[in-house]
Amino acid sequence: MDWRSAINGFQAYLKLEKSLADNSIEAYSRDIERLYQFSDIQQIKLKPQTVTLADLRNFITWINELGMIATSQARILSGIKAFYKYMLMEDLITTDPSELLESPRIMRKLPDTLSYADINKLIAAIDLSKPEGPRNKAILETLYGSGLRVSELTELKLSNLYLEIEFIKVTGKGNKERLVPIGAEAIHALKIWIESSRVHTSIKKGEEDIVFLNRRGARLSRQMIFLMIQGLAQTIGLKKAISPHTFRHSFATHLVEGGADLRAVQEMLGHESITTTEIYTHLDREYLKSTISQFHPRS
Repeated sequence: MDWRSAINGFQAYLKLEKSLADNSIEAYSRDIERLYQFSDIQQIKLKPQTVTLADLRNFITWINELGMIATSQARILSGIKAFYKYMLMEDLITTDPSELLESPRIMRKLPDTLSYADINKLIAAIDLSKPEGPRNKAILETLYGSGLRVSELTELKLSNLYLEIEFIKVTGKGNKERLVPIGAEAIHALKIWIESSRVHTSIKKGEEDIVFLNRRGARLSRQMIFLMIQGLAQTIGLKKAISPHTFRHSFATHLVEGGADLRAVQEMLGHESITTTEIYTHLDREYLKSTISQFHPRS
């Protein structure tokens, strides 16, 4: 089997069996392409089924010498491990060469968050007299009120809003659905947008069920939401670099700081593993540490 056939088969597996999004499939494919490039550049002419643990260790050394940071190396290795699990499952190999491969040790960077006061300032900076004002307010209230990923927000459907019982249904990574509670402020903002502003939009065919639309009646892009948030940050003079994901981190952090159960936060965020959610306990410890430094007489 050559590399192209193996990569094509892997892509089909990720799409059909794992139901991954196109972006994720493309990222995994690039990881395997790098391994193929390594064998080609080093002129060792490896085939997918003949790669050994020693070859993979040499590959890690190679990408490290290229100056690739530890987090990028770890992500590539994750893709390679997924590839060889697929090869093993399809009986294309008898042993997995990546099984004993260790990822580089990386320090988990704590995500940037906003204070509750800064979030209020950003929302207050929205010009509600403009046609997009009510929509933008509903976007920020929903991002902060439910901790959605930006892709989940752009795909949010009217038919998945259960505002009377204060829940929304969200389609997350791997097309997995979850019910997320939504607060009163976000519900109020959504109702104003949907009932008073969205109804006056000429909606593009096929977008009738999408909650957040641009002036042409099509769903918003991630980039448009990013630029809107950046513009508001500039308006209030916020020096911190923020993105839609900052609201998700702030949502989780403020819940944990307030004493929320970590399992509940995991469910709301749609994390597959509790270890992903546990980063917010570190944020909480930093918050506690700063509280002691500020208020304890011996600090």
